[in-house]
Amino acid sequence: MFKLYNHLSKHRRLVLFVCDFLLWNLSYYMSFAINRNNFLLKSDLSVFLWGFLIENICFTAVFLLFRLYDKLWRYADIEDFFYAGIASLTANLVFMSFTMIIGNEQNRLNFGAQIYISFALMSTFFVLMFRIIYRLNKILERRNLAGKAKKRLLIVGAGEGALSVLSELSKSPGNEYIPICIVDDDKEKLHRRIAGVKVAGTTYEIPEICRKNDIEVILFTISQISVADKKRILDTCSKTHLEVKIIPNIYNLLTSGVPITSSIRQVEVEDLLGREPVVFDTEKYGKYLIGQTVLVTGGGGSIGSELCRQIARLKPRHLIILDIYENNAYEIQQELIRTHGSDLDFEVQIASVRDKMKLKHIFETRHIDVVFHAAAHKHVPLMETNPEEAVKNNVFGTLNLVELADEYHVKNFVQISTDKAVNPTNVMGATKRICEMIIQMMGRRSKTNFVAVRFGNVLGSNGSVIPLFKEQIRTGGPVTVTHPDIIRYFMTIPEAVSLVLTAGSLAKGGEIFILDMGEPVKIRVLAENLIRLSGFKPYEDIKIEYTGLRPGEKLFEELLLNEEGITKTDNKKIYIGKPIEFDNEMFFKHLTKLYYVAKHNDKDDVEKLIAEIVPTFHHAPHGTDPLPEEINTEKNS
Repeated sequence: MFKLYNHLSKHRRLVLFVCDFLLWNLSYYMSFAINRNNFLLKSDLSVFLWGFLIENICFTAVFLLFRLYDKLWRYADIEDFFYAGIASLTANLVFMSFTMIIGNEQNRLNFGAQIYISFALMSTFFVLMFRIIYRLNKILERRNLAGKAKKRLLIVGAGEGALSVLSELSKSPGNEYIPICIVDDDKEKLHRRIAGVKVAGTTYEIPEICRKNDIEVILFTISQISVADKKRILDTCSKTHLEVKIIPNIYNLLTSGVPITSSIRQVEVEDLLGREPVVFDTEKYGKYLIGQTVLVTGGGGSIGSELCRQIARLKPRHLIILDIYENNAYEIQQELIRTHGSDLDFEVQIASVRDKMKLKHIFETRHIDVVFHAAAHKHVPLMETNPEEAVKNNVFGTLNLVELADEYHVKNFVQISTDKAVNPTNVMGATKRICEMIIQMMGRRSKTNFVAVRFGNVLGSNGSVIPLFKEQIRTGGPVTVTHPDIIRYFMTIPEAVSLVLTAGSLAKGGEIFILDMGEPVKIRVLAENLIRLSGFKPYEDIKIEYTGLRPGEKLFEELLLNEEGITKTDNKKIYIGKPIEFDNEMFFKHLTKLYYVAKHNDKDDVEKLIAEIVPTFHHAPHGTDPLPEEINTEKNS
């Protein structure tokens, strides 16, 4: 029996055609016999057979022209059934036309109106019912296969996203969800049904609806929504302590051909930030990179690789990706090949920014126009125990690049800095402050536009706390936070890189550009929300442990030194810090001394010299770093 089923499945089109053939001929016979009151057809056999021949020719031709056997009826929707009904009625119309023409010319067919009407109704009814029964049978088969394993699903949003999700869930036998109800704030949709699923209430009623319906998973399907409303709804969802998932932009999914259910993902931190994303205005700010040779150092890292992605879309003449870690460099190389193919002229150079001879060879032979310097040691605690390495890589790697950029007449040089460079309490931040000073020093005397861009934490970057939280939640906790009051600014990697590219276009020389990072976020609150949206209760299902501030770590980060004023730019998300005057000659002498002590790995002298160069550098005692008054409130909790 199983072999027969498989055999029939392989010849699905033929099986469907045979079934239709039997159904429309049964309809023809019944309508003819009933209306002639002659089931044996003795006296009307000739008329019946002529009609039988014409009917089969007409129906076969029309059904094939309508391509009814190219459809997968197990996945049929209402449009497919409507289409089949139209095909059946069209076939009846063609049949009626032919029989009437032949009947008038040869007087062989004497059908009455009752036969035509009853045949049209019966044939259309049988054809549609056959497909409906077939479709329902497939649905029942899938429910029997996976019904017990399905999670009860609440869908947020009664729009195109919800309709697409419901359609795909009904067609996917292996899906893990069973849709129970929908919520939407459009009052016209309340208490109506979409694909058989009821719109049970508004987003404000989510906790109550989840309790009443034993919901296990919430799926957010709205793509066209303000960031404030999205954050409000997700905050409401988090109160249910249920797992919350989300689908990306539904239009992008449909045009990419990616199955919607395979694109359902966990809610990310960027979904919770509650601010409008930064969008790079290519037309206004990206022209300076078109047709240029661009070097990206640290091009395999989180910031560097995103720089490469966005620069590649701006059609540079040549892109050079420089990184010492070959695995990361290889990954972005393969991604750019897949994305751009031969349209992008680029190369990968495995090299360290410490190796000035290798860098010199690259500058000599590649005629570089723009440099984005993202290569750096960034891990705060590791640099506390290895200050000489932070100096060698961050300070003198930058100095190597800056001197070569000046020598080989690079147009723009953009240094990636950090908010940790402001009043630094750690070696890494102090070395980045020295890098900013190098940029300002060279900006005063070089024709190259040297600028630095200063911003805070980026979500998803290497060493970011968010992937750690997710892994800790996945393994059952505890989630570790260094301090209950620790605060950080956050921005997504694409946002940060968009603003870096924008700042490069605004460069005139010596500026420190400061990015607007939005509102600061308490890491404790971030951890609590991630736990809730993963379907757990903070401190009950998943514990949060406070481990104490790490060496060199602050409770909060600043974006501006006290001595720096800010100037607005054309872009409302970017400001310019007023340069702080310092003695160039004395600064260069300090750098010379720092080079030698770092070369001899003298950690104590390295830190002493860093403190001389950066007067605001101090190691704050752990846990005593006070919060500024304007953010030391529970408004962030």
